Amino acid sequence: MMSVYHSPITGIIDESKVLVDFGKYEGKTVKEVAEIDPDFYTSLAGDKGEGVYAIRRHRDKTFRLYLNPLAQMDQ
Repeated sequence: MMSVYHSPITGIIDESKVLVDFGKYEGKTVKEVAEIDPDFYTSLAGDKGEGVYAIRRHRDKTFRLYLNPLAQMDQ
């Protein structure tokens, strides 16, 4: 039986297939961010349960990690 890795940020989607769609790492994959800035990666993982960001499939069939505008309204 094969075990599936669950990313703390992307769930079962491979981190190398999810592009960050905001901030200074816009255009980088989540995996690249983990390598470049482990502290930022950790903060993203901590924010997952807060609904600060979400993942969606873009028109070009890529997955994008984006800031959730509904979460921004609460602040």
